[in-house]
Amino acid sequence: MLSLRLAIDDPLDEGTELVLRHRGTGVERDVVLGKPGGRSREATLAVSLAPLGLIAGRWDAYLRHDGARTRLRSVDPGFSLDHLDTYALCKRTFAYRSYRTRNGFLALKIDEAEPVAEVRSVWFREGRFEVMGLLAYTGLDDDDARHEASLALRRRQSAAHLSARATVQGVRFHAAISLVDVIAADPEASGTWEPSLEVEGLPEPLRLGSRLDDVDGKRRRLHYPATKVDGVPVRPCYTADDELRIEVGG
Repeated sequence: MLSLRLAIDDPLDEGTELVLRHRGTGVERDVVLGKPGGRSREATLAVSLAPLGLIAGRWDAYLRHDGARTRLRSVDPGFSLDHLDTYALCKRTFAYRSYRTRNGFLALKIDEAEPVAEVRSVWFREGRFEVMGLLAYTGLDDDDARHEASLALRRRQSAAHLSARATVQGVRFHAAISLVDVIAADPEASGTWEPSLEVEGLPEPLRLGSRLDDVDGKRRRLHYPATKVDGVPVRPCYTADDELRIEVGG
């Protein structure tokens, strides 16, 4: 459901439409808004997005009447971090988010939503890599139930593989793995390790990523300090898709 509160000079005319335009394809979806009762400088609207068949990508919002349309400006950044955790508890196929563009317009960002281990904290401590966060879009209950789990590291450039026990309580997880073991598992080459979380009751391992916040493009914006293990630099980082990786070597 997309909820809007519009500050307008004139009441919406009958037949006014909300138009959503997909940036990548130019496909448009529209909803007739009708005419709100009374003359007011504000209008509050609630539009159901489910029947529109929106696909993944970014959608720009317009108002259209008699063929003329105006792009909707926004003063709301659109990120309600307080509600994102609750939103992520439900099992979903798509995740919807409204936001304000850099030019000050309203847009929607729609992503395919598969179960994921949402990273909240990453650090090196006492020779270990540690990570904690939230299980998103799994449908698990946010309760005190404990689930058997393990953190797995796989190196794409070779067959190297490591695993360690992880703690999952409800939808909260914590995992740690020895960096000495990471270096020893593949001592001859630098490379990138891909972490995943395997949780009892879930059919597939969960990728570790960070998307439930207001920081897009973490590969460019978020840089963790490196540590050295036996002279080898080790550093967490993010991919262009905001998935967590561990880089080993130069």
